[in-house]
Amino acid sequence: MSNKSSTKDKILDAAEHLFAITGFAETSMRQITSKANVNLASVNYHFGSKKDLIQAVMDRYLSQFLPQLLNEIKQLSQSQPDYSITQLCSCFKQPLLDLEKINTHGSVYFLQMLGRGYVDYQGHLRVFITEKYGSALTHIQQAFHKTKPELTPADLFWRLHFILGTSVFTLAASNALSDISNKDFDQTMNTEQIIDELLPFLAAGFINS
Repeated sequence: MSNKSSTKDKILDAAEHLFAITGFAETSMRQITSKANVNLASVNYHFGSKKDLIQAVMDRYLSQFLPQLLNEIKQLSQSQPDYSITQLCSCFKQPLLDLEKINTHGSVYFLQMLGRGYVDYQGHLRVFITEKYGSALTHIQQAFHKTKPELTPADLFWRLHFILGTSVFTLAASNALSDISNKDFDQTMNTEQIIDELLPFLAAGFINS
């Protein structure tokens, strides 16, 4: 790996950790450079601005997650044209788990940052995601709508965002939930097992809300 790519990855790793834990608005460039052990000139060279860095951090995950998810949905549609909401929700499992290949805490960081995008109201991030991945997001929305075609666009919007919010909270608190589960119920839960518990709940909430 070249020094340039190594420095770039160090900046991305540091930034995504801070963005996930602290938030986009509350994370300063000084914190990022300190954690990555680089100078500000390196960040400016590779990314140009904080907004561009935020977009690059999210894009590292989205560029892997969305194509893989769309492929899972495509395979489900071909093998099971009248798929259920439970089957559709299950399509998210492996793409989420495979984010751990980017970072040990990849699935958690990804959902935390998605949540931060709303809490911090990063308008530029929404524009970036919509412009680059709009067709993929539309396809996913249509896949959900197919399982309950009577939903209005507004109903679909709210239910999908409730799904996102529940997912963000659950995985963001996965360490605490694992500790509670272990102490109170003698259950040792990893990320995959938590997702297995989460997905049927999301499916039921989408259909029965």
